Amino acid sequence: MTTPARERLVDAAFDLFDERGFEQTTADDIADRAGVGRTTLFRHYRSKEDVIFPDHDRLLAAVKERLATSSADTALVAVTDAVRLVLMRYVEEGDRARRRYRITSRVAALRDREIASVARYQRLFREFIADWMGPAPGAALRAELMASAVVSAHNHVLRRWLRRDAKDPAAELDAAMAQVVSLFTRQAEPTGTGSTVLVLHDHRDPEAVAAAVREALRNA
Repeated sequence: MTTPARERLVDAAFDLFDERGFEQTTADDIADRAGVGRTTLFRHYRSKEDVIFPDHDRLLAAVKERLATSSADTALVAVTDAVRLVLMRYVEEGDRARRRYRITSRVAALRDREIASVARYQRLFREFIADWMGPAPGAALRAELMASAVVSAHNHVLRRWLRRDAKDPAAELDAAMAQVVSLFTRQAEPTGTGSTVLVLHDHRDPEAVAAAVREALRNA
């Protein structure tokens, strides 16, 4: 089966950036290596930088769609699910994601591009969390802080996976997000005699989860 031109362009860009360096590689070089014309390259990508990055527009749309399906009661679960969508997109790329990491680590222009992309995700989460928190005093700052923590948790796990330090990145992300949620939902003082249980995601046997919940309630 013939490899689609879009995929050939990605492979060509990675190879040339590794061989010649980013600055020394032109859009024409990428098109030539992929066996397509310059017009074809720009039909798929806006620039040579775009060629090696994920389709963030599409991924952001998927994140926004997942957040939109939530209610006030499930907002935090939706945030965790949305962050997992982003992480798994990188994991599904496999070696391509790791090659990108190596290239962006040594090319400032590409690092700047990555930082700009991260800012778009953080803004989306901030706006969603702010809407969920409502107009309470201090909510805007809490939304900003929580969105930053969400992105930091994702990036921490992603970097561990890129370095091959994370064997189960999805589970690590769930644990990291549970910490983020606990930071922003814990009450400074008890407000009643009841207890609230929040389970975002857990790979353990349900009986093990239930036992952990019972233990937490006994120690509450």
